[in-house]
Amino acid sequence: MAEERSTSVYVLAAAAVLAVVVAVVVLLSRSGSKPSTSSPFLDADQKAYLQQIVVTDAGMSAAENLLGHTVTYLDARVTNKGTKTVRQLDLDLTFVDTLGQVVLRETAHPVTPQMVPLKPGETRPFQVSFEHMPMDWNQAPPAVKPASVQF
Repeated sequence: MAEERSTSVYVLAAAAVLAVVVAVVVLLSRSGSKPSTSSPFLDADQKAYLQQIVVTDAGMSAAENLLGHTVTYLDARVTNKGTKTVRQLDLDLTFVDTLGQVVLRETAHPVTPQMVPLKPGETRPFQVSFEHMPMDWNQAPPAVKPASVQF
């Protein structure tokens, strides 16, 4: 009986120590992680500024890569019609089939923190490649909608 009691005390103590270790690891990993540069939560200024981002000249093309696989490309131009310098920009791309049903959603990053920022009034070309396109895609450029902007 005493042996059962001491075994259960050891098991409970081990479980408590394990819980503390897991809690410490979780807290340290959260505090040590970098904040995301692309937040899905935009403030009112960022939301309003999305209207100042214009995407034009969207066109699709395809080419074979060195392995003989077809790669599909979206080529377009993005313009900053606002008064602020854009340091990061994410665009939502929505591809549809011939019935208008969504077959693919992707996010494009035509401006990233590693690039030269997009100045007010500036237009810049960008390209996005796709390794695999859905068979029922209608072959048209996607609907493009500015999703996130950082100044």
